[in-house]
Amino acid sequence: MARIFGATSTTNDVLEGISLAGKRVLVTGVSAGLGVETARALCAHGAEVIGTARDLLKAKKACDPITAAARAGDGRFSIVPLDLASLASVRDCADALLRDGKGFDVIIANAGVMATPYGRTADGFEIQFGTNHLGHFVLINRLVPLLGPGSRVVCLSSLAHHYSDIDLSDPNFERTAYNDFIAYGRSKTANALFAVAFDRRHRQEGIRAASVHPGSIATELSRHMSAEVLSHYPRPKTDAEAVAVGYKTVPQGAATSVWAAVFAEAGIVGGRYCEDCHVADLDPDPKARNGVAPYALDPDRAEALWALSEKMVGERF
Repeated sequence: MARIFGATSTTNDVLEGISLAGKRVLVTGVSAGLGVETARALCAHGAEVIGTARDLLKAKKACDPITAAARAGDGRFSIVPLDLASLASVRDCADALLRDGKGFDVIIANAGVMATPYGRTADGFEIQFGTNHLGHFVLINRLVPLLGPGSRVVCLSSLAHHYSDIDLSDPNFERTAYNDFIAYGRSKTANALFAVAFDRRHRQEGIRAASVHPGSIATELSRHMSAEVLSHYPRPKTDAEAVAVGYKTVPQGAATSVWAAVFAEAGIVGGRYCEDCHVADLDPDPKARNGVAPYALDPDRAEALWALSEKMVGERF
């Protein structure tokens, strides 16, 4: 009987009975929250996981559950430095992995920032677009030589993509009044569109890409939100409290990433946007709480964003 998953499924549910021995996975952002749980679950089932973090000291303190799972599940875990807000750091990270020469079965673009005050990356990009999209755009494209037939790329998007389509004419808010959630929404739309364009380029090689919405989870991602904004949202302290007020637990939130990476059929998720461990339906309502806006899967928008991204980073892929 086919196994059926949904909004309450956890990483353990998705991976039950599955061995990932011999699989090698790159997970960006393993210093907290979903990144830690994603890496933990994969290691617990025998995978070798390479995690990235901007702050290695913080990451090492947060990664005890991952190393324990690796020991218990015959997996392996290591951390490499990566600051997605600096293209120099992104290129250094990619170059080091390329020199190592070991292939990846999966890349999970998990790291990101949310609702930050206006700021610029080291390269002058609006901080959310630059970190969430452009940093991953360069990293993943540079690592294509380490991907082979059967490999997958999973990009964490968000329900917040409904807040805004990308703005190809003003990605850095140079002429538009800055709004932290609109900027976040643009970056999450960009994550979904990147998966569309990447999948389109590499599917003939057997390399597929998908985007996922993990759900609403109380993690450190909200650390940049103002006290006024946070006052409108409950801050659960336990999993039971989280579920009671409509949040997912962290293991539930990481489940869709794991599902799209190693469980779902490639032909089903390739080029698609997924949520609650299934492919999402289209929903054009900007106030939708589920589903994917048509613009976030538009192949023409995806190609236009790809061209703009290449121009911004000064690199062709």
